[in-house]
Amino acid sequence: MTASRLLESINSPADLRRLDRKQLPQLATELRAFLIDSVSKTGGHLSSNLGTVELTIALHAVFNTPEDRLVWDVGHQCYAHKVLTGRREGMSTLRMHGGVSGFPKRSESPYDTFGVGHSSTSISAALGMALAAKHKGEDRKAVAIIGDGAMSAGMAFEAMNNAGVGDADMLVILNDNEMSISPPVGALNNILTRLTSSKTYNVAREAGRHMLGFVPPLLELARRAEEHVKGMIAPGTLFEEFGFHYYGPIDGHDLDALIPTLENLKKLKGPKFLHVITKKGQGYKLAENDPILYHGVGKFAACDGIQSAKGPAKLTYTQVFGDWLCDMAKADSRLVGITPAMREGSGMVRFSAEHADRYFDVGIAEQHAVTFAAGLACEGLKPVVAIYSTFLQRGYDQLVHDVALQNLPVIFAVDRGGLVGADGPTHHGTFDLSFVTCIPNMVVMAPADEAECRQMLSTAYTLDGPSMVRYPRGSGTGKLPTADLETLPVGKGEIRRRGKDVALLAFGSLVPAALAAGEEIDATVVNMRFVKPLDIELIVELAGNHSLLVSVEENAVIGGAGSEIERVLAERGLSVPVLRLGLPDRFIDHGEQGQLLAELGLDKDGIVRSVRRRTNP
Repeated sequence: MTASRLLESINSPADLRRLDRKQLPQLATELRAFLIDSVSKTGGHLSSNLGTVELTIALHAVFNTPEDRLVWDVGHQCYAHKVLTGRREGMSTLRMHGGVSGFPKRSESPYDTFGVGHSSTSISAALGMALAAKHKGEDRKAVAIIGDGAMSAGMAFEAMNNAGVGDADMLVILNDNEMSISPPVGALNNILTRLTSSKTYNVAREAGRHMLGFVPPLLELARRAEEHVKGMIAPGTLFEEFGFHYYGPIDGHDLDALIPTLENLKKLKGPKFLHVITKKGQGYKLAENDPILYHGVGKFAACDGIQSAKGPAKLTYTQVFGDWLCDMAKADSRLVGITPAMREGSGMVRFSAEHADRYFDVGIAEQHAVTFAAGLACEGLKPVVAIYSTFLQRGYDQLVHDVALQNLPVIFAVDRGGLVGADGPTHHGTFDLSFVTCIPNMVVMAPADEAECRQMLSTAYTLDGPSMVRYPRGSGTGKLPTADLETLPVGKGEIRRRGKDVALLAFGSLVPAALAAGEEIDATVVNMRFVKPLDIELIVELAGNHSLLVSVEENAVIGGAGSEIERVLAERGLSVPVLRLGLPDRFIDHGEQGQLLAELGLDKDGIVRSVRRRTNP
């Protein structure tokens, strides 16, 4: 077999395990080249995947997958795993509608043992699998692979606290690439950096690595010797205090180090922790030099790398928020900005530079972010929490108990509301209107365009209680905001078009589609603006002169804005029928945003069809 054909021969990990050990570096080279070429054509997560090529090969070479369980945290590093587990040809459809998911997905492959997309779940899931195997008397292994960014979240430590005393036969691999999506923050990162940069410790690491290569009877002696050396450098190592046997750090790109170490750890019982050092973007210089730029990429020419767009790009909602944040910060010294490790994604790069003393990246810690904001608000500051809709779910208890219950003036700038496209169901922001609107004291707004988004953020800032401005991914209609900090009247919608018989009450991102539909069927179209408080006066007026009200929202139809319209009418004894259009009661798969909305009947044509079916059965 020629070297160039090595990857093509791998259709399952069983094929990989039949290779000679000496062939694996060549396989890694081919796999890395394949990933660069493939992702350049489809878009996706690149830097993180290039950094775990050797680790993925080593795991499948040593462990008997899928019988042994590999649990990938977040899933940003799962592409090599997918290629090696029979999905190489399917990678041409990565993140496309009906194609291969960008994250591990149980329904896609038996090798995807746990569905992920959010961080810090792997240790909990692997612990459950390990203890299930013990309960059932099955001799199989459970391995959690977690990044240093994800390791900063409380859930990871909750799981370790449980695993360390539960006598679980499991392995946690810390994939330490010294960065998350945003630059890493927090005390844990400082501990890891100190540990891995210590010259003395690295001497100890090398000694420990060679010791691990000894015959099994000497493994315990080697461990004790290594721990003696480590104890002089880092007494009471954090992970060992949790009850794990700690090994490493080792070079995550050195198969000659990875494979023997994993083989030896496989033989050891109990909770084990392996610290692996990798480099994001490994093997592709452009990604190595700028791993953040190459974290999540669109299509690009692999030979040239990502090129700056020709001509001015459309203003995104994220940019609108970032500009507003800086402008409001200049106007009011009380403003502070908070992000849970999403500085770039949430549009806070400029703010972090211009107002470094008022910028707080709390790491992957959404619960903490919300309660931290509450504490700031208690002392008279005006915290703005920039967070994706899907990640706000993780801070729900804190939103209820720590912010809303105390009626604190915390502004939630909620990005990626509605369908987000290729990232799929783990990242769609499809539930926020439902789960936030039901909370007392909350004011909930959804802009119809970019200009209105800025106005709503300013409106939220003036309130003396909690509020949420929910906006979609990408750009809107292109209506440019003004430079001022103009506000909107609270709880008031606007009639965008006067029609007859049917009134379309649209919220946020679907106002443009509703307007287009209204033109075709001669319907009244309302930009509702506020989900809470609703414009009750306007709803009652519309109910009095229309035979059908249609709510239109990019949110779960159950418990959404349409449900609130029906409640308003029912409380007043108004019997006008309501047609609720929104997202169905199922998780929406990945695909292009426009395509998904069309399939779900939430584009112009879909709205027209739904209204005509109701009015002309």
